[in-house]
Amino acid sequence: MPSLRLGNTAPDFDAVTTAGPIKFHEWIGDSWAILFSHPGDFTPVCTTELGEVARRAPDFANRNVKVIGISANGLEEHHKWVKDINEYGSKVAPTDVQFPIIADPDRKISTLYDMLDEQDATNRDAKGLPFTIRTVFVIDPKKVIRLTLAYPASTGRNFDEILRVIDSLQLGDKHRITTPVNWKKGDDVIVHPGVTNQEAKTLFPEYSQHLPYLRTTPLKAEKD
Repeated sequence: MPSLRLGNTAPDFDAVTTAGPIKFHEWIGDSWAILFSHPGDFTPVCTTELGEVARRAPDFANRNVKVIGISANGLEEHHKWVKDINEYGSKVAPTDVQFPIIADPDRKISTLYDMLDEQDATNRDAKGLPFTIRTVFVIDPKKVIRLTLAYPASTGRNFDEILRVIDSLQLGDKHRITTPVNWKKGDDVIVHPGVTNQEAKTLFPEYSQHLPYLRTTPLKAEKD
């Protein structure tokens, strides 16, 4: 099947998870969602990541974001892994994994989302099945894919960056703006190219024009 692209509808699916069975689109509901994958349970880099996601639960909740993991193991292994994640993660700060982790031992959902490393013949589990690529999908309430990231097995994901992108996307959906390089919440934003100067005077009375095509403006702070 062709690769999923930004703007595609995220495929729906039924799944068994550590929090019970779900229908993916129904589970997302009116929220944003992050789906992030792992090649297998009891892997060191992923163990640190899931602990961080658990500790950042308030940050995701404040942005109306649900998080869900997926790993190419069964439910029994997932529950055992969660105990390890909580134990190790609590050495940093109290850690309690409450978000669901999808059981995908047959790679059905990983295949649906094109998350299998078919290119590397050495990247196989004991059964000869390809490992799941460490991918991130950010999905909006309309079930549209808004961000994809694929990480190498050796490098832990940066969830500060993922939250930063969500902040940018959510502000861009609400206001007619984009965000510049290294933008962080509270920084000046870019007036969308589709906004005329006349409109900008009303929408963004404090905007500054730097180039014919580049205008920046402060944006009134919003509560999380």
